[in-house]
Amino acid sequence: MSDGLQLVKNWLLARHEELDDIAGDLDLIETRLIDSLSFVEFVFLLEQHSGRAIQLETLEVDEIRTLDAIRTHFFTAQAVQA
Repeated sequence: MSDGLQLVKNWLLARHEELDDIAGDLDLIETRLIDSLSFVEFVFLLEQHSGRAIQLETLEVDEIRTLDAIRTHFFTAQAVQA
């Protein structure tokens, strides 16, 4: 797991102390690990740790639905080049 993705996971775990771990394929939205109150803060965190500006108007929910999707869209070599 990349350092950036681990920081994102740690951020989620810090807000949900009832969890010991988060599976890569767990739906973060359906389980309310990311909710409307934390959404903007979460996007800002992704911007900081991925080094990419994120336009809310074009952000697809599926890009942040799981840790696996976040890895693919924000923390891979292809994502960094985008």
